Amino acid sequence: MRLLSGLDDRIGAQAYPATTEEVIEEYGDIELELPNGDEQLGDVLGRLETETFETAEDLRLATLSAVSSNAIGREGYSDRDPSCLGEDGHDQVSF
Repeated sequence: MRLLSGLDDRIGAQAYPATTEEVIEEYGDIELELPNGDEQLGDVLGRLETETFETAEDLRLATLSAVSSNAIGREGYSDRDPSCLGEDGHDQVSF
């Protein structure tokens, strides 16, 4: 995923298992470029409970789960939701 493209190489070099605190101390200043702003990895991981990551993939998934709403486009938006009662709805598009 592009969101963590710059991070993947750096956390791959980390010795595992690693705790949340160890990762924050070593990599907490890394800036994650989000669609609606930037966020430091330390701030993202600071939202989680203390955890031990067994692999880089565990850390990557935890990071993805903890990024702020700056990582999404329009909050609460989906063009796949059914229309509300009284609305005309979406035009169907075939891909």
